[in-house]
Amino acid sequence: MNMLQQKITQLDTLAFHWCQGHARAPQLASVSRWVSRLGDGLCYLLLGVALALFEPEDGHRFLQAGLLAFGIELPAYLVLKNLIRRDRPCDRFDHFSAYIKPSDRFSFPSGHAAAAFTFATVMVAHYPSLLLPLYGLAGLIGASRVLLGVHFPSDILAGALLGICSAQLGILLFGLA
Repeated sequence: MNMLQQKITQLDTLAFHWCQGHARAPQLASVSRWVSRLGDGLCYLLLGVALALFEPEDGHRFLQAGLLAFGIELPAYLVLKNLIRRDRPCDRFDHFSAYIKPSDRFSFPSGHAAAAFTFATVMVAHYPSLLLPLYGLAGLIGASRVLLGVHFPSDILAGALLGICSAQLGILLFGLA
């Protein structure tokens, strides 16, 4: 590991422990579980299909652009996660256990953050007035993953960047830009 990677890892570990030290409460864990579930993927699909069925102006275009964006994001996420193979905090620290069982072994990048920011970016391209609530919700989904103890903060940032870039590429390829 080079000097820059060591410094980033050190800062990331400090930020993770700070979050855990200031936000480790059962009530917050309960809310974080609920918020995290919003990023599981089913909500995005259901909303996309509902918009395609009931929103005549942009619903079909949103669903098609979203499917293309997720078709870019998901393979990129899987390749990065299995190439980088970063341990999750709950696996790295002996004294720590997560509030939930992670769905897979590796943490970088966060798939929940990537999906949330992919969805938000495609949605904002079609419904710009929803920018603040959508990106706010995407940020909360990412933060919930740190609070639940399954991701480091940089996992969330990388997932957000992956999601935004995937969505922008999907939008560009779909012809909305």
